[in-house]
Amino acid sequence: MADIFHEIDEDLRRERFNRLWTRYGAYVIGLAVLIVLAVAGWRGYEWWKLQRDQAAGAKFEAALQLAADGKAAEAEAAFQALEKDGTSGYRVLSRFRAATELAKTDAAKAVAEYDSLAKDPSISPLMQNVAQVRAALLLVDTAPLADVEGRMKPLDTPEGAFRHSAREIIGLAQYKAGDFKAATDTFSAILNDGQTPPGLRRRAELMRTLAAASMPVPAPAAPATPPAAAAPAVQ
Repeated sequence: MADIFHEIDEDLRRERFNRLWTRYGAYVIGLAVLIVLAVAGWRGYEWWKLQRDQAAGAKFEAALQLAADGKAAEAEAAFQALEKDGTSGYRVLSRFRAATELAKTDAAKAVAEYDSLAKDPSISPLMQNVAQVRAALLLVDTAPLADVEGRMKPLDTPEGAFRHSAREIIGLAQYKAGDFKAATDTFSAILNDGQTPPGLRRRAELMRTLAAASMPVPAPAAPATPPAAAAPAVQ
C-alpha cells in the first residue's frame, strides 16, 4: 500500500510540474536567456573598456616620452588629443600634463588652464586642489602677493591635505615681495607643524634663515642726553 500511495504522490507532483511548466516555462527560458545575454554584454563591455584604457595608456606614455625628449610642442599636442579622445582618467591627466608643457612657453596660458581645472566640477576636489597649487607655483615669482595669498589661503587649513605646500608658496611669495617678517612667521609655522614632510622642513628652515637675515636691523637708540647743569645762582 505504501508503494501505491508513493506512486500516486509522484504522479500528482509530475502532473503539477507539467502544468506549471506549460504555463511558465517560456518565461523561465526567456529569463535564462536574458541572464546569459546580460553577462555576455557586461563581459564585452569590460573587454572594450580594457582595450580603450590600454590604447589611452599607450598614447599617454608616448606623449610623456615626447616631453622627456624635449619636444614640448609635440607633447602638448599629444596631450591635447588625449583630452578629447582618451578615457576619463587619462583625459584629466592629459589636461594636467598639457598645462605643464604649456608652462614652458606660455606661463599665463598654463595658469589659465590650471584655473580651469581647479573650477571643473567633473574632477575630484583633490585634483582641483592640485591645480590650484600648480597655478600658484607658476605665479609665485611674478604675481602680486595678495593674488598668491588669495589662491593659497583656502588650502591652509589645519587638516588640509595641501596646507604644507600652500604655506610654502605663501612664504616664498612673501619673501619675494620683501615682507621678510611675514615670511619668517610663515616658515616658522611650517617648522612648528609636526606633520611637515622632511624635505619641506629642510627648505623651510633654510628660507626662514634667509628671511630672518634679510630683515632690516633696527637702528640703535640714541644715547640719552644728560640733563643740563643748573646755572649758578646770581649773588
